[in-house]
Amino acid sequence: MKISTKARYGLRALVDLAVHSTGEQVPLVYIAKRQSLSVNYLEQVFSLLKKTGIVKSVKGAQGGYMLGREASHITVGDVIRAIEGDILIVEEEIKRNDTTLLYQNMQECLQKQVWDKITESVCKVMDEITLEDLTKDYQTLMHDDLNMYYI
Repeated sequence: MKISTKARYGLRALVDLAVHSTGEQVPLVYIAKRQSLSVNYLEQVFSLLKKTGIVKSVKGAQGGYMLGREASHITVGDVIRAIEGDILIVEEEIKRNDTTLLYQNMQECLQKQVWDKITESVCKVMDEITLEDLTKDYQTLMHDDLNMYYI
């Protein structure tokens, strides 16, 4: 499984939104500028995030985006699924009529014992990390960098 650029940028933009919004909407152009991303690209990403309720938009001159729910209730898994769809390490093979029972049993064995278990593990990790966790970690790193003294 490879996480797309769209999903990686989407997660980055959401952390930025969580850090810089104080309960008010943040214009996408500000997020794009801070993250060195294209506004048009982020519009595509945020459109997907809006469909799943991860973000809400406010229209108008003072418009922008805000989180659709608390950062503690948005997981990395939610974001990846909103942008990528289902998380699968290997898609289950379609059973063909021309294959032997031995072949079909092997495929089923591998699917259940390997691919499904890896997918479950990856999903478990993604579903345990919240946007709040990422935001706190980012803020700690920023605070530590500001307190760094160089000689």
